[in-house]
Formats: sequence, C-alpha cells, structure tokens
Amino acid sequence: MQSNRNRLILAALQEDIPTEDISINAIFTDYTKGKAELLCKQDGIIAGLDVFARTFALLDDKTEVIFHCQDGDAVQSGELLAEVIGDIRVILSGERTALNYLQRMSGIATHTREIVDLLEGSGITLLDTRKTTPNNRIFEKYAVKVGGGHNHRFSLSDGVMLKDNHIAAAGGIKQAVAAAREYASFVHKIEVEVENLDMVKEALEARADIIMLDNMTPADMKEAVRLIDGRALVECSGNLTAENIAILRDTGVDYLSSGALTHSSAILDLSLKNLERI
Repeated sequence: MQSNRNRLILAALQEDIPTEDISINAIFTDYTKGKAELLCKQDGIIAGLDVFARTFALLDDKTEVIFHCQDGDAVQSGELLAEVIGDIRVILSGERTALNYLQRMSGIATHTREIVDLLEGSGITLLDTRKTTPNNRIFEKYAVKVGGGHNHRFSLSDGVMLKDNHIAAAGGIKQAVAAAREYASFVHKIEVEVENLDMVKEALEARADIIMLDNMTPADMKEAVRLIDGRALVECSGNLTAENIAILRDTGVDYLSSGALTHSSAILDLSLKNLERI
C-alpha cells in the first residue's frame, strides 16, 4: 500500500512539476530553510495528514512536518494544524499538491462523519462505492474510514456484484447468480442489485447473499426487508442525502451505500500560510 501511495503521489507531483517550478527557481537558487503553517479555515474532520507530509518528503526527505492534530480529529477554523519546516523551494513547490490531497480527503471525512452521526443508533452500516476519482481511490476510501464509514468493494476483483446490465446480459437474475456461483470461489459472496419487489423475490429464489435495493421507495424497502426476512443481507443505495437519511433509518436495511461520499463531497478549506525564513 505504501509503495502504491508513493507512486500515485509522485505522479501527481510530476503532473504539477513536469520540468521545473519556474517561479521558485527564479527567486531561490540555493537551499534556504523556512517554515510555513498549515491553518484550518473551516470546521470539519481532518484526514490525509500522512499523505500531506509524504508529498513534501518525496521532494526532499529532510522536510519536517510537525503535526498538532491527527487523522479523525475534529478541527476548527483558525486552528494551527501543522508546521512544515525545510527547503523553501520544496515547501512552495509541494504546497498545492499536498493541500489538494489533504483538502479533498478531509472534505470526504467531514461529509462521511455527518452521515454517520445521522445514522447513529440505527444499526445501519454506511458504505462508500467505486465512484471515486481515477487514481485517487486509496486516498478517498481511506478518508471514508477516517470519517467513520466503511469500504464497499475496493475494486472489481474484490467481490461479485451483479447490477442491471450484468443481469440483462445474462438473461435474468437466476442465470446471472448461477453463472457467478459456478465461476467464483466459495469464499466470495454474491450481491444482486434489484429495482422492485419482483426482483427481490427472484434474488431470494436464486439464493443471493446480499440484495441491494436500488432507488426504491422507503415503503418498498420496508416490504423488501420483510420479504427477505434475514435470508440475505440488505443494502440500499441511490440518491441518498443528509435530508432523506431520517426516512431510511427505519427501513430495516443492514447497509446504506452512498457514492456521494466520494464523488460529491466539498473540500475542507485549509491553507499553508506565513512562510518565513528561519
């Protein structure tokens, strides 16, 4: 995981510095030690501090980052979160990439924590999805966990999930599940996405391990849970928001998956300020 993380951060740095940082090289030609402050400008949950520090370290492993918080902490506007000490050229060249990671991950963690708090006491587990930014999945799914959520499949290799197009291509739920059971190892559970109560019954007859209720009304979800009656785990998904969570709490589902955690979370406002020579 660490080598994969380094590879992705390096790619982000290479995107931002394809040959050189013209601005900083025009001002500083030699090593000049400096210090900058990481400041919080918005209340939220911080996530990605190690990625933030690693971005600078990959430019110069002598860069020191002193943290005054840790991942998962609730932070407040005006709070000093960290100090970055090292070559001013490195601090300035790495600033934007490091902040991009930290702001994005903290925004996801903040949004996730809000939904987790709304679900508290319901017995429902909050899940993310694969609707992540390309090449940033490890960072974004980590941020969901920091916020108190859980990860669904990490990739297509992790589990069998038969959605509408799989079912249509196979000729039906029964055929799709049968083919999956024949191919996949017995250690893999089989999840089937359904859109109505008739499909719920088909998935039960096919002995699906997990049934995902996609874009169903709360009333139909409750009826689906009654029909399933513990014979499969129940997940619901589709256009879930903070506003409709209260309704979904009482449906009886086991899991709630939300693509919005990773594809629609706003960043947490953070900045690197007060750079000075030391």
